[in-house]
Amino acid sequence: MAKLKKSDQKTLELKRTGTLNPRPNSISDTLFKENPFFDPKDLLQVRYEMLRRHSVEGVSIVDVATKFGVSRPTVYQAQSAFQQAGLSGLLPKHRGPKEGHKLSAEVIEYIRTLRAAEPGLTTDSCVQAIQERFGITVHRRSLERALASKKKPRNPA
Repeated sequence: MAKLKKSDQKTLELKRTGTLNPRPNSISDTLFKENPFFDPKDLLQVRYEMLRRHSVEGVSIVDVATKFGVSRPTVYQAQSAFQQAGLSGLLPKHRGPKEGHKLSAEVIEYIRTLRAAEPGLTTDSCVQAIQERFGITVHRRSLERALASKKKPRNPA
């Protein structure tokens, strides 16, 4: 098997850590075009340099946004995140739900009670019972994970 080039290894690592810039070609800043130290694929480096350019060199937000291929709100959001959390604030946040939001403590308790009364109750039957009782659709695997979880079920919102 052929060895990967150093730049390919870096790209793979950036992708793995979620810091690969999805639009490196949108950056028109001269440092990122002329100096190999500045990598337009490195999202963290791009965001930091964008903020440094505004804060230290006094480049306007509009010019910074244009040169770094982002919107003005993106610059303001990065600025705020950096002020609150430092460099780690510039890392992309995970998108989507962070936990099961349909499976409240009441739903989990209801299923545990059903299973205590009928030990042979299948997961599919439990999903159907949740649908009938609470009017919510829950994926079978989500229910299995919630029931297997060692932590307490979350409180109803």
